[in-house]
Amino acid sequence: MNAVLAKVNTFAALDTCFTAELAALIGSEPPRSLTPNRFLDLVEEVRDLLADSRLGHLQDASDDLDSAATYLTDALTEPGADQPALLARARTHLRDAIETAS
Repeated sequence: MNAVLAKVNTFAALDTCFTAELAALIGSEPPRSLTPNRFLDLVEEVRDLLADSRLGHLQDASDDLDSAATYLTDALTEPGADQPALLARARTHLRDAIETAS
């Protein structure tokens, strides 16, 4: 399997696991079948909205989403990067953010 296909499949798995919960955090309907870039946009949108909150747990969740966005960006843009490791770290931060915000 080539690297581009593996990256897209991994982002599709992240989309499947996290899009609905991320959208719920901001009171939005989950978009369908996101591209990797659109999934990253959703993570950043939720991060920014939670960062504006005055509630500590939502700001903590925003920090986790910021870390996830960094790892996702690196996985998309760094050609020599260890993409599976970056995406695994992003997944951990996504889980933590959703748990913290809920």
